[in-house]
Amino acid sequence: MDFRYLAKPYVNVPLTRQVMLNLLQDYKRPNDKISELVKSGELISLKKGLYVPGPKIDLAGPEPFLIANHLWGPSYISFESAMSYWGLIPERVYEIQSATMKLSRKFNTPKGRFSYRYLPSPYYSFGINSVELSPGQVALVATPEKALCDKIVTTSGLTLRSTVQTRNFLLDNLRLDPQWLKKLDCRVMRSWIVDAPKKESLKMLIKTLTDL
Repeated sequence: MDFRYLAKPYVNVPLTRQVMLNLLQDYKRPNDKISELVKSGELISLKKGLYVPGPKIDLAGPEPFLIANHLWGPSYISFESAMSYWGLIPERVYEIQSATMKLSRKFNTPKGRFSYRYLPSPYYSFGINSVELSPGQVALVATPEKALCDKIVTTSGLTLRSTVQTRNFLLDNLRLDPQWLKKLDCRVMRSWIVDAPKKESLKMLIKTLTDL
């Protein structure tokens, strides 16, 4: 049977090995068929046991942010990737960056580069939105506030000690849009501090934002 026909109902999420085995249950050796589909370009292997439709079958497949959520989880889009998505920074980000409660990882795949940085619980669970990227495709993405806080708490060697230093970091290092900074919700950011890493740096961030 035509694999395109079999895969079409599942194109909004990456295909797990179990889904693939169910799709190919009429084959005596489904694992060999999976290898054949990868070689022919009908299927792309992201990592062992996770696939998306290949270019040969002309199906759009899942969005990169949704792939990131499935590639290593639990996770959500954050850092520069989320800040770029929300319009806080002008640059397009070519590596999809996520936060995770698992070990930090990096993946180079045919669908792009994906990186994951560890954040502890319960801080990890704050400030996550379900965002509809396209019809039927919903991904977990940090709010603008959480993406900025995540960037600060995971930047090695960074300790924010003054409002001048913090402004320089926000405007010169990260190149954040000053108008966007004035819109950030300091109240919700303040509610995260008790469970957050780098508490003093986040307090200085909030003080700086309040003074803008």
